[in-house]
Amino acid sequence: MTVVSAQISATFKRVQTGSCPAEKWAPTPPERGLLHIWQCVGPTAQLHPERVLLPRPVLQAALGEHHGLLLTQGGIVYSFGELFWRDQRVPLSAPVLEVNLLGKMVVSVAAGGFHCGALTEQGAVYMWGENTAGQCGLTERGGTTSIAVSEPCPVSVVDNEVIPPAAVRVVDLALGREHSLALSAQSELWAWGSGCQLGLVTSTFPVWRPQKVEHLAGRHVMQVACGAYHSLALVLSLPPQNSNTHNPSENMEWGQSLQYSVTEREDSFTVDGGHYCPLGVELTEDTTDETSPRRRALGWRLHSGGRSRGCSPGSATGSLSEENTKEKNVLVGHTDPLTQTDGGPRSHLLSGWRSNKKSSLTHEVEFQNLLQKLSSHSLEMQPTSGPGDADSLSSYTSDLLSSSYKEDSPIKSQTNRPYSSSPVCLEDIGFYLETQIQTLQGKKSSSLSNIRQKGKAAGSRRCSLPGTPTGHTSGSPWRQQSGARRLSSGGHSQAAATEEDGHRLPFLNTEVWSWGRGSEGQLGHGDQLARLQPLCIKTLTAEEVIQVAAGSHHSLALTAHCQVYSWGSNMCGQLGHVNSPAMVPQQAKLSDGLRVWGVSAGQSHSVLVADGDCVQPVLLYCGQQQELVSVPSKKSPHIPRSSQRSPSRAESYAVRPTLLPFCMEMGYISSVCSGGQTCGVLADQNVMGFISALHELASRERQFYCWMNSVRRLLVSPLRNREKVCPSLGEPCSHLFFSLCESFVRLSTLIGRHSTSLTYFLQNAQGRDVTSLPLLTHIVHFMDIYKDYCSSVGDFQVMNGFQSLQKLSLECLGSQQIILSQLSVSDLSVSGDVDLVSLFYWPLQQLHHYNRVLLKLETCFDVLTTEYQSLHQGCTQYESLSLSLLRKKKEAEATFFFWKTHSGKITEVLRLPQRRVICESSSRSLTLQNAGRFSNHWFILFNDALVHTQGAIPSQNFFSTHHVYPLTCLWVKPVTDDSSGLYAIRVTCPEESFTVVASTPQEKNKWLRFLNQAVDQELGGGGQRSSSGLTAVSRTASYVFTAEGRFKDAQYTGGWLAGRVHGRGTMKWPDGRTYRGNFKNGLEDGYGECIIPNKVLNRPDSYQGHWRNGKIQGFGKYKYASGEVYEGCFADGQRHGYGMLSSGKLAKNSPSVFVGHWVHDKKTGYGVYDDISRGEKYMGQWLDEQRHGNAVVVTQYGVYYEGTFRDNKMSGPGLVVSEDDTALHGEFSDDWIINGKGVLALSNGDYLEGLFSGEWTTGLKVVGTYTKPVGEDPEIRDRNILLRLGQYRVPTDQKWVCVFDECWTRLGCDATRSGDGSTAWENIAVTISTARRHSSDLSRSQIKVLECLEFIPQHANPVTTANYDNIRRYLTKARHTPVHPLGWLVETLVTVYRMTYVGVGSNRRLLRQAVQEVQAYLTQFYSIIRFLFPGLPEDGGVIPDPPSSPSKCRHDSNTSQQSVMVLSCSSLLLPLVLPRLYPPLFTLYCLQEEQLEAQYWDRIIRLNKQPDQSLLHFLGVQEKFWPVWMSILGEKKQIVSSSKDACFVSAVETLQQISTTFTPSDKLIVIQKTFEELTQEVKPMLDGDFLWCMDDLLPLFLYVVLRARRVVSHTHTHTHTHTHTHTRSQKMEW
Repeated sequence: MTVVSAQISATFKRVQTGSCPAEKWAPTPPERGLLHIWQCVGPTAQLHPERVLLPRPVLQAALGEHHGLLLTQGGIVYSFGELFWRDQRVPLSAPVLEVNLLGKMVVSVAAGGFHCGALTEQGAVYMWGENTAGQCGLTERGGTTSIAVSEPCPVSVVDNEVIPPAAVRVVDLALGREHSLALSAQSELWAWGSGCQLGLVTSTFPVWRPQKVEHLAGRHVMQVACGAYHSLALVLSLPPQNSNTHNPSENMEWGQSLQYSVTEREDSFTVDGGHYCPLGVELTEDTTDETSPRRRALGWRLHSGGRSRGCSPGSATGSLSEENTKEKNVLVGHTDPLTQTDGGPRSHLLSGWRSNKKSSLTHEVEFQNLLQKLSSHSLEMQPTSGPGDADSLSSYTSDLLSSSYKEDSPIKSQTNRPYSSSPVCLEDIGFYLETQIQTLQGKKSSSLSNIRQKGKAAGSRRCSLPGTPTGHTSGSPWRQQSGARRLSSGGHSQAAATEEDGHRLPFLNTEVWSWGRGSEGQLGHGDQLARLQPLCIKTLTAEEVIQVAAGSHHSLALTAHCQVYSWGSNMCGQLGHVNSPAMVPQQAKLSDGLRVWGVSAGQSHSVLVADGDCVQPVLLYCGQQQELVSVPSKKSPHIPRSSQRSPSRAESYAVRPTLLPFCMEMGYISSVCSGGQTCGVLADQNVMGFISALHELASRERQFYCWMNSVRRLLVSPLRNREKVCPSLGEPCSHLFFSLCESFVRLSTLIGRHSTSLTYFLQNAQGRDVTSLPLLTHIVHFMDIYKDYCSSVGDFQVMNGFQSLQKLSLECLGSQQIILSQLSVSDLSVSGDVDLVSLFYWPLQQLHHYNRVLLKLETCFDVLTTEYQSLHQGCTQYESLSLSLLRKKKEAEATFFFWKTHSGKITEVLRLPQRRVICESSSRSLTLQNAGRFSNHWFILFNDALVHTQGAIPSQNFFSTHHVYPLTCLWVKPVTDDSSGLYAIRVTCPEESFTVVASTPQEKNKWLRFLNQAVDQELGGGGQRSSSGLTAVSRTASYVFTAEGRFKDAQYTGGWLAGRVHGRGTMKWPDGRTYRGNFKNGLEDGYGECIIPNKVLNRPDSYQGHWRNGKIQGFGKYKYASGEVYEGCFADGQRHGYGMLSSGKLAKNSPSVFVGHWVHDKKTGYGVYDDISRGEKYMGQWLDEQRHGNAVVVTQYGVYYEGTFRDNKMSGPGLVVSEDDTALHGEFSDDWIINGKGVLALSNGDYLEGLFSGEWTTGLKVVGTYTKPVGEDPEIRDRNILLRLGQYRVPTDQKWVCVFDECWTRLGCDATRSGDGSTAWENIAVTISTARRHSSDLSRSQIKVLECLEFIPQHANPVTTANYDNIRRYLTKARHTPVHPLGWLVETLVTVYRMTYVGVGSNRRLLRQAVQEVQAYLTQFYSIIRFLFPGLPEDGGVIPDPPSSPSKCRHDSNTSQQSVMVLSCSSLLLPLVLPRLYPPLFTLYCLQEEQLEAQYWDRIIRLNKQPDQSLLHFLGVQEKFWPVWMSILGEKKQIVSSSKDACFVSAVETLQQISTTFTPSDKLIVIQKTFEELTQEVKPMLDGDFLWCMDDLLPLFLYVVLRARRVVSHTHTHTHTHTHTHTRSQKMEW
């Protein structure tokens, strides 16, 4: 380790431990955070700032009355000055380390009059110092109050309005003499301490715990500042609720709205202040008498001994009143001691004012003292002489009426020197007020005159209502990201740099609110009255204030355009102007060329940081300049705070801000701070030009914003608000002018916000990361604003708007034309007027400055660093933008001269604001191929279109016809055939193509390059990368067809390919037809949505589905205007294949649903027709929209019919079965009409045979023989066969063939169901990928399933037991995905199955048919599965084990026999299909077995009524299996004969779970677990191991089944149902 590094390490250790005093350090001076501090007394030429040497850079300095705080890098805090709370006096050269704050990561410090505050990165507050007024709060250390806090202690800021109470994260601190303010991350203000300057609604002081300032609740507070006894807050303005401007474009988005000055914007609303007392005093008739320890005496003495800190010259002869009135008093208000005559603290630490009608002054001396002091205050109010920052008579009056608290009787000081205090009754105050009214006559008139200077300020006392809800109540995102916000010097906060959504730039639409004492007009409301609650200073509402600062009795506000407003006490010239005092904000008098960007205020002075002629900032000072006149203590060489006062008028002070010459020696100043009579500056050294580059960027931007603000104020706003602007410019130019104004204001606002953010960037010593510069983080926003502005200026210039505007500006500006000429950046015109074109184009020069400064910053970093990369990228982008906008400017100028040269009524039809001329063929450089010898063709290439004029004479600006070809739909390619010898270019448009010929090869290449670049730029490519080759063949554009054809007059927006619509797009016809979907080669192809109006029904038809070659083809959904809905397959625009048609609604006369096969838009083949109005369901064959062939009909009354249909009616043999099992087989001639031979079988077995005629529902005529069968008769057997169900229905293998055909088609197979498996898998992958890409509402799980299904599995390999499970898992995923062909097949089969057997189809005689239909599904489904997986064996085949090594095979053959797996389609597919088909199947079974089920359930209920032992005995269970004990909640109880439901409880509960399972395998698992539970319960009752025998197990299991109760019926139904569907599979699996 070197000696230098060892010294640095030792120094760092001493800093951490705090064991080394500052004077022993030998640090290396840092390059940043250089601190200079000086006293502002003495002549300016004799001031010598003292350099503070610390081992680390100083990030922030905060100054109080006689002390200061320093925050260095690493969060280390130092103190210096007169630390009364520790009885220390620390010199500036050796500041003391605050050891208690080590490790707290302090990011901000604040100094009040005589107390201190620190803020940590986590938002915690630490306070120490004087606490007599509660300004340090009720610290957490011990939870008790004290008059002094010697060490930093945490202060909790807790929001008790939320449940549970939550700690508040603080981001800013501001301290006064007797109060403290904290700004939270939620932009809310919290206060504690004493006095009306808190802004709290309370009558109890001190306020020991931080309380929220409710008057600002709901407002976005950006910054706070504290004076001695007043407070300021910078608040974000509410969004404008009303706008009375004639330009609607000014109503912009909140946060980016146009910024107005006071002369531009009218009040958006006014507030009736009648409900609000201007004094802010809450009058109450009676209040409780409370004791306040705020001014308890302190016996502190200074380090040098002698005089008490709180003594004043007039307090030596004072005495403390011993009276303590206990009667109920009227609250009058708190006043300062009568002996206070200076700007320091009061001469006593506790004084109370009470009024009592029965009391009087007990001491005549005190009454004389009161009169003397009142008269002295009256004399001080005379204009000839008066106190500077001291509380004058007006301050005494306002304090008397403003404070809302009372104090207890005076308490004697803890020292030997008493403090004067006198109670005053109402009579005294009345006498005082009469005197005050007389002495304030001149002052009031002066105040009113000041108010009238601001015109609008006198109309309303408040600009916005406090507590009004606003969208900016939450903390800014920047605060939340960067932790607690650091205060800059002088108490300025970075809070003004709040963000809006997506833009981390400061807001400029701000308001300034003030409250507290107003004795010197420091509140800015035009009077000297106090305010208990925050009140908006109306005159500053639209001035774009970005920083506020508060001195002892004056206030400062800095605007974004570098102006300083000041108000309050001006006895020392601290306001920067001669008005004394100023009751309302007035501008400080600054020299020309100075732009202030930082302010701070002390006791009687103000310090400003400004930009001068050079990049390095300068310091300006105004205020006191001579030594204070005081009576120093004999024992104390320094000036105690109680004896300080401002100089009188006769003493020297600077009225106008003057330059401090030594500021140039400090370096580059970043921030300034003030406190008491002390000033401080933080500066940086210019290392490698980095600091100077940052200051140059900020200074140039501030200068630029001031220039833009002046142009807006002098030119843009007056012209925009002028009534004659529209008639003078004309309609098109008027709109362009307002657009230009809007763009100018947007750019101006951006520059203002950017300059403000750069100011904060310089002042924030902690976060100077160049990668966070707004120029880099908001580069897209900057480029968009500049592009929009350049386009606005160019459009206005092209339409010749500046010529008309020049005349209008001469009429409007008048004498201000001279001022505007000073802002002109170019030479004046020939007439001496301002060149408006150059004036409006000048802001584009700023881009070159950005590029130059970023290039300077880039050279300060290594090439491999992130900073260099970010700066280099930004530099390149701004350079490219600058060059691009320069080209646009030249294009606009060229276009302007083109229209000026070719002016005329005919050419005006082609003149558009956004249109720019690129080239033209007036010199016959380009002509149409095969054109006539005497024909004239003129081609003009604009940036948006190619114009072809015929019969054109360019020199005379005449042409007969013209065609405009939009560049977005223009394809250009060179003709490479050289046989003709022509230099030809082929131009393709959507509706025509033509060839143009150039005069020379150079002309051909030039036109090709211009055409391709123009097309590329119009398509958004920039236009510079295009060569003379082809432009983008595929693109997206809009076009309106004009030629005859299907698309005539239609507007298309979407994809194109070589002049034809191709890809996704939207076509709209004038008659209302609309198509949205895919196109291919100029026709609709793929998925699309179409709307076709129906003028007759006044409702549109709509279709969603697939198209091919311009026709509806494939699967889709068609909604007719009549209310019918068809969902199914189409071919050549007709319904063809599987489809379902829903006709009408339930409210109509004939609602019905048909699902089945369609051929050429007609029902043909098998289908199900549900006639809802008649309550009949037809299941059979169709031919040309008529029922024809075998079919089954069921009705809602339980009648079942099967037979043949012809010509849409029952015709031929058929069978009818009624609900009571009466059956009739005979000849039918019409629906339900029998005519011919037949047999009628009754439910009791008798039958009637003969001739039948009549309708089944009304009655039959019979001529025949009635027979009652006896014994076995062959004829009876034949009749039973004749009456058997199912002989006329459609075979199951012929049902729903269309559904499976559609599935085969989706797999890419032909009509014979043959195809290639690889092609099928590719179709599946494409279908799923397309669905996933076009479906935006898919969940995350659905997307994952689709992604899995996109991968093609190993389908060609032989299927073994190892990969069989992979196939099952794939099929399971495919079943849940309707876009998959297999998933669509399952969904469709479920639909048709429920359409058949749900509702009217729930007829018990359809059970057998339903089961057979499921089996047919499995057979055809399995054929598709085998097509996709050829390795699967046939139904009933064997799946072998995977092959293994020969040695393993020999070992297996020796050890055990190889196992095999038998595969059936039922075992593979039933788990996929049956769960969805089970509900209708279960319903049919219940109807079929309804009687047996009722009998079975009756027996179960009867047996369950018996006790356990009786039931076990009845079932034959051996007594050794009877349980003796049962467990209830862990307690054993004996089972008696009357016990019920106490045996084998766990087995019963296990068996009850069978109702939650579905598949047979899952049910067998539940039964197996039931057996296991029985075994576990029986084992304790038997000795040793045992084996169940069926004689023992069956009775016991019957008991469990009976006790399971409700699951018995369900289980029986399940078992019986699966018997039908699993018959074949069970044989194979066993």
